[in-house]
Amino acid sequence: MAGKSAKRLLRALAGDAMPTPPWWLMRQAGRYLPEYRALRARAGSFIEFCLSPALAAEATLQPVRRFGMDAAILFSDILLVAQALGQPLDYTDDGPRLAPLAPESGLRALRRDGIAALAPVYETVRLARAALPAEVALIGFAGAPWTVATYMVEGGASRDYHRVKGWAYRDPGGFAALMNLLVEATVAYLAEQIVAGVDAVQLFDSWAGVLPEAEFVRWVIQPTKEIALRLKRRFPAMPIIGFPRGAGVLYERYAAESGVDALGLDTTVSLAFARDRLQTKLPVQGNLDPVALFVGGRVLEEAVATIRDALGDGAFVFNLGHGVLPQTPPENIAALSRLLAQ
Repeated sequence: MAGKSAKRLLRALAGDAMPTPPWWLMRQAGRYLPEYRALRARAGSFIEFCLSPALAAEATLQPVRRFGMDAAILFSDILLVAQALGQPLDYTDDGPRLAPLAPESGLRALRRDGIAALAPVYETVRLARAALPAEVALIGFAGAPWTVATYMVEGGASRDYHRVKGWAYRDPGGFAALMNLLVEATVAYLAEQIVAGVDAVQLFDSWAGVLPEAEFVRWVIQPTKEIALRLKRRFPAMPIIGFPRGAGVLYERYAAESGVDALGLDTTVSLAFARDRLQTKLPVQGNLDPVALFVGGRVLEEAVATIRDALGDGAFVFNLGHGVLPQTPPENIAALSRLLAQ
């Protein structure tokens, strides 16, 4: 153990295989927890909740306190960066709503120095880090530039991404200016989280899978590579987890070219492909179906066993292939904790 971190997550991200995998869950702080719902009721808007350090730190800590995960993930939201850059943002029952960014005038209106407005997030990191057990890692995160750009240009979630993809196809130079701004903002944002005390960072590229290969390379891999290079210059030992959701076979190219240290796998990634083509290059993280966790019982037991059998002999962090569903019974996560300890 000499020279190795006591934090099991960091050991896995450094390439260690362990008999029982470290684990955490995407959206592990959320509406499925009654204590989260009580906390949320004390906040104003969702944005106010994210920017209230005492409340956001408590949300970060709640699932670890209840279930004993090996890592907490900062409670925040990927679109705070868009708001900090000057784009109006609101949340409704249907999800985030932004004023759709116009290709030229909207870009000119964005603030290049807006990340300073996210100081409350860094205070959340400090509060959470001080309260976590020493052996529990704290993960910071940001949305990857492509995914944040999709929300900014579409004005929210989209079925076909015709606005953002149309801009990228018609005016790649102009779209690159937005992506470059998001790279700068993401580097600055993650760097401040690291200074405040996170142990690893994850880039969520939730809509990576909507792009053809050439555009995937230009708008997913290349911005991620630039972010990783800039962060590593300043923080060479900081693990960076990339999550290019929906990338399919392009996961392999992402692993080879993006510069990340570990791969988050979505639910659709074949375990044989992950073991033979990805885990041989990088530690992998994932990829239980959130619905299997929601169903629980024998379904959960068999899914967990299958994933561990496939990936447990290599560097591996157990997680979901996407976030915890709000309808998930908390007792199913307690059951998952017991299964992973065996």
